[in-house]
Amino acid sequence: MIRIQALRRWLLEFYFQPQPDGWISILRFGLGLQVIFFSLSLRKDWTYLLSGSGHGLISRDLTEAVLNAESPLIPRLGWLEVLGNLVGLSEAALLSVAWICLLLLGFFLLTGIFCRPAAIATWFLHLCVVKSVDYLSYGVDNLTTIGLFYLMFSPLPDRESLEWRVRKPTMPDGRFVGFFRRLLQIHMCLIYFFGGIAKLSGVGWWNGTNLWRALTLPPFNFVDPQFLLRWKFILPPAGLFICLLEIGYPFFIWSRRTRTIWLICICVMHIMIGLTMGMYLFALIMVILNMAAFGPVQWLPQQRQGMEQRRQELASQAAVG
Repeated sequence: MIRIQALRRWLLEFYFQPQPDGWISILRFGLGLQVIFFSLSLRKDWTYLLSGSGHGLISRDLTEAVLNAESPLIPRLGWLEVLGNLVGLSEAALLSVAWICLLLLGFFLLTGIFCRPAAIATWFLHLCVVKSVDYLSYGVDNLTTIGLFYLMFSPLPDRESLEWRVRKPTMPDGRFVGFFRRLLQIHMCLIYFFGGIAKLSGVGWWNGTNLWRALTLPPFNFVDPQFLLRWKFILPPAGLFICLLEIGYPFFIWSRRTRTIWLICICVMHIMIGLTMGMYLFALIMVILNMAAFGPVQWLPQQRQGMEQRRQELASQAAVG
């Protein structure tokens, strides 16, 4: 009985540890940037990629038919097209409206306007888009969806948003703020740990061939192959270092002594991926998720003020006690 009570107390302290909402500010602001850049990067090819009936690169009708076979409940642009037909919108007009809405929602998240509705609408519309071109999407789209999912359930608005500054709502219990951050932290640990294990299961990361292919295959060949040939002896240890960095993530990111160095190494790794392979959106979303999950928030103005008020409250309670 004593062990059960101790375990219950530990679980409550672990999952519901009170925390400031600065990590939500980082997540909201970063995802706003991510959605804006995502929309702008696809502006020229938006209609070409998302058109149905065989007019696009890969027919959206084909993608959504396969998607429907997996599950009819997965959001897709076809749902919006049905609504558009009811009001007389053509497919081209609907796609233009969807692009404009996604861009505006990104600005809403960036500035902190209508935080909760904007987070829900952005998650849904972004998921509709990436699922309708599932064959052309990759990890960055799934990770953006994950970030938006956590954001729309987290306590909003945060203290760095315009909405909070205007309405001054009652701040949520810090235990619930901590609960959602804890879930994101655990999720990030699982992503890195199993990603690192999967890399080590093959020989490509042991001998450097996977890094060579990643840096030389179009359209990711931003680095001169001649430069890679001169420094090819670095590829095997670099590959193993990346694997160990990911596998060690859930073991070293929790400790305050090693968290800072591990967080810096992980973020630098993703920044280098973005610079050397042109995967800028992937690098951005990974830095955002890492900073939201484990980054410090004391440097945010409202967080400093809130933490100072909390310290004063604790001091007053101690004096009364």
